[in-house]
Amino acid sequence: MSFTFNDLKKHCEHNWRDYLQHDFVCKLGDGTLAPDAFRHYLKQDYLFLIQFGRAFALAAYKSPTLSDLRHAKAGLDAIIDLELGLHIDYCNQWGISEQELAALPEARATLAYTRYVLDTGNRGDLLDLHVALAPCLVGYAEIASWLTKQPATVRGDANPYEAWIAMYESAEFQAAARAEIAWLNERLAEVPASRFKQLCRIFDDATRLEIDFWDMGLELRM
Repeated sequence: MSFTFNDLKKHCEHNWRDYLQHDFVCKLGDGTLAPDAFRHYLKQDYLFLIQFGRAFALAAYKSPTLSDLRHAKAGLDAIIDLELGLHIDYCNQWGISEQELAALPEARATLAYTRYVLDTGNRGDLLDLHVALAPCLVGYAEIASWLTKQPATVRGDANPYEAWIAMYESAEFQAAARAEIAWLNERLAEVPASRFKQLCRIFDDATRLEIDFWDMGLELRM
């Protein structure tokens, strides 16, 4: 039997839907999210992205082929050069300086998720690591695409979170997500059912931790 990324999503369909359609996401889309909740999320997401950059660097270290190494580098570039750079600029627009970001403590949800990914990558193989990373990279691309299709989503200057939606629906970010799915599909096609079951647990755990990250932002948890 040949598996795909869609099979991972189907395995945790309920949690995947709760992640993509979380109240935090919906409020981003219709522009009703409390500014303090968004600022809290932005600050923690900066710390989150730094750790995810480390995770892609670990993927590069674990890459057995030049093709895998190039894919890991592309993911690292997407995090460090595209997403993190835009994130810092966006934080400045919200009155959050890079100096403030650098001095922030990590919230428990940030610690739990990022360290789970790094631990999964350290004790497992390259596929384990990429499956743990997928809910972030692929999930944010799917969230942006989902929001653009919702009647309640407000676009343009009327939505204070327009730039956030635009960042993740950008051609560059969507291309990075498609590349990740293609990489995963190629590897998942070769795994036996017993191995796929292990990967489903990793994917479901990471998705649940993404939900906790939205909860953290919405409820201003530390």
